Amino acid sequence: MAYITRELERKFVKLNGFFKAVLVTGARQVGKTTMLKHLCEGTDRTYVSLDNIMARELAQSDPVLFFQTYKPPILIDEVQKAPELFEQIKIMCDETDEKGLFWLTGSQQYKMMKKIRDTLAGRIGILNLYSMSQREKNNIAFDTALDFSLETLQARQKQVPKNDVEKVFYHIWEGGIPQVLGVDDELRMEYYNSYVDTYLMRDVAEEGGITDTVKFTKFLKACAALVSEQVNYATLAESADISEPTAKEWLNLLQGLGIVYLLEPYANNELKRLTKTPKLYYCDTGLCAFLSMWLTPQQLMNGAVSGHYYENYVVMELIKNYAYSSTKSNVTYYRDANAKEIDLFVEENQVIHPLEIKKSANPNSREVKKFTFLDKTSLQRGNGGIVCMCEEPIPIDNMNCFIPSNLI
Repeated sequence: MAYITRELERKFVKLNGFFKAVLVTGARQVGKTTMLKHLCEGTDRTYVSLDNIMARELAQSDPVLFFQTYKPPILIDEVQKAPELFEQIKIMCDETDEKGLFWLTGSQQYKMMKKIRDTLAGRIGILNLYSMSQREKNNIAFDTALDFSLETLQARQKQVPKNDVEKVFYHIWEGGIPQVLGVDDELRMEYYNSYVDTYLMRDVAEEGGITDTVKFTKFLKACAALVSEQVNYATLAESADISEPTAKEWLNLLQGLGIVYLLEPYANNELKRLTKTPKLYYCDTGLCAFLSMWLTPQQLMNGAVSGHYYENYVVMELIKNYAYSSTKSNVTYYRDANAKEIDLFVEENQVIHPLEIKKSANPNSREVKKFTFLDKTSLQRGNGGIVCMCEEPIPIDNMNCFIPSNLI
């Protein structure tokens, strides 16, 4: 399969010229190694995977000898398997002014991240890679940064075909794990089966000490059933026949492994009585669809939960967009004690862009009326609107548009 350019490459190359070490984290099989090996082409960078038991044992028992054997500049895969290396990497970073000596990949496990931050502070840049976005799959790189203004949306519209619900739901159903792109249904099912059985179960056993695969599979499926809803630990616990504290632990573990994404609620001292419960999304909608046994994109598109999957898709496309962009943005959702909810707040430079998400191609424009409460606060409101299945951007008022979801 031809290499598909990843949006994170730009940021990685930039950090590589600034830091002595760069770590790319993310779930299994999202393409971390493929991207870095692609960037290695034509260089003399050494490659070693700690999935290789000989290399791993050497790294764990004798980090100095490990780096005499595998000399920098180096790409080390699955570095979380040998945290013993971090101290030696620190020493080697401090002995030289050379940038980009160490390229590391690993799943973002809590223990590893804490150790890396403690040991390599100031020496390492950390980036997160997700499974492929719809833009990456279609090989589209937008020229303009996303500010939700009509001008930007119209400029983006010229780069893509019109929004198409069947194509969107095919992308949602297929997901963005590179290995399943374009394969037939039987191979896709087999791939996801082995993904859950081998990678996921092995990782949760190693990282969380979880050995009850039956209960954990039930838990995974319960999370998929509650996608795009506020986290409900009681429901998750009941579905998997575990206690609520265990459900909380397991969900944190899935978050650390890059399987689920917990969207935090907006918090602000000026607005009292806001919810503190995050919303639950799957980082890859294809895995979510597999766990809930949606066998075809059509079934999913016409099913009762299609709106939830569409919301999951929009949220994750935005999360990926901001993870790879040059500006820092904070993405949350708003819900207060009166159950007033706004699907997304994108906060950039102290400006809030409020967004609603609707699967419809013709949603009710009155939805944006609820944004006006922001004007009674000292918070600054920017462009926003309704992300939906409309075919082209249409202004609702001077602040809001109907936003085709393939433009984000």
